[in-house]
Amino acid sequence: MTTHDESSQLFYDMTCRFLEQEADPHYADWEAAGQVPRDFWLKMGENGMLAIDLDEDYGGTGADFGITQMVIEEIARRGLGGLATGYNIHSNIVIPYVLHLGNEEQKQHWLPRMASGEVMSAIAMTEPGAGSDLAAMKTRAQKVEGGWQLDGSKTFITNGMMADMVIVCAKTDPSAGAKGVSLFLVDTHLPGFSRGKPIKKIGQHASDTAELFFDQMILPEEALLGEEGQGFVYLMQELPRERLGVGSQALGAMEGALQLTLDYVQERKAFGQRIGDFQNTRFKLAEVRAQIDMARAYFNHCVALYRQGEMTSTHAAIIKLQLSEMQCRITDECLQLFGGYGYTLEYPISRFYVDARVQTIYAGSSEIMKEVIARSLLGKA
Repeated sequence: MTTHDESSQLFYDMTCRFLEQEADPHYADWEAAGQVPRDFWLKMGENGMLAIDLDEDYGGTGADFGITQMVIEEIARRGLGGLATGYNIHSNIVIPYVLHLGNEEQKQHWLPRMASGEVMSAIAMTEPGAGSDLAAMKTRAQKVEGGWQLDGSKTFITNGMMADMVIVCAKTDPSAGAKGVSLFLVDTHLPGFSRGKPIKKIGQHASDTAELFFDQMILPEEALLGEEGQGFVYLMQELPRERLGVGSQALGAMEGALQLTLDYVQERKAFGQRIGDFQNTRFKLAEVRAQIDMARAYFNHCVALYRQGEMTSTHAAIIKLQLSEMQCRITDECLQLFGGYGYTLEYPISRFYVDARVQTIYAGSSEIMKEVIARSLLGKA
């Protein structure tokens, strides 16, 4: 992590102290439980860490959004991949959606409690039969007297087991394809909402993941987020920040994996010398360092573009594609240098390895990212 001013450094130092005291000692238990406990999120809220770049009027810290990316990166660097993903969803995705798209009543109702950790959040796009194909979603919201009736289901929803509020993508005009999608702020305490059993995953165990069900769920009129039929436009508008968050996680995890590996190869010996003294090891580590530094340069470029309102969906696709794929490659290279120990749960590099894999899948798969980039070059086929 590179800090550029005193306030950023102070926040970084505070973040490190907080995670060292409140997360590191307990994380193995959270992985086993399959969830980060509510009291930890409340502690993050108390320390001003859940809504860093949210306006102070809504309970936020009012700092630069780059500090939010810094916190995501530091969480990932420490090998807390599931926490990084849950934090990214709540603080870097859902809060900005409500801030940018909500009316004043919605902002006042949700944001202060999201900043404190009283309300945890999720966003529900993916369905069992429609992954990245948002136009094929079947979840339906129909106008009824006094509001909307929501029916359908969503799957692979991060924070889904804990969320008090979920932004749900639903079809309000099934005949209009992507133009018939709208967004809703769904209070999960209302009748008609239910959750399936937690989804068990190969990695990021502390990130609770759920299937959500909406059965004749009646939402009030004010649950509509933004304008009807503009959901797809809003998703495209907000996706760049989500993919920046994935990039922050990738950078942090790569730095963390590299540091673990540097420590190991300087201590472990084979054939009478340190692992780090073999030319193959030295060359591999040099390649990893060079790749991370090149990735950070493009990431910093995108942060600057986002701050200026100039980051496009193509920039977002490039950074998401390259950094998530790089994270998987680099973590694999690092684990290899541990030999058999890298394949044991005793060594943290193993968690970096399994936590990395989903990064190329969620927030738009690598294949979808390539399509987005190709369309910017060639136009829509």
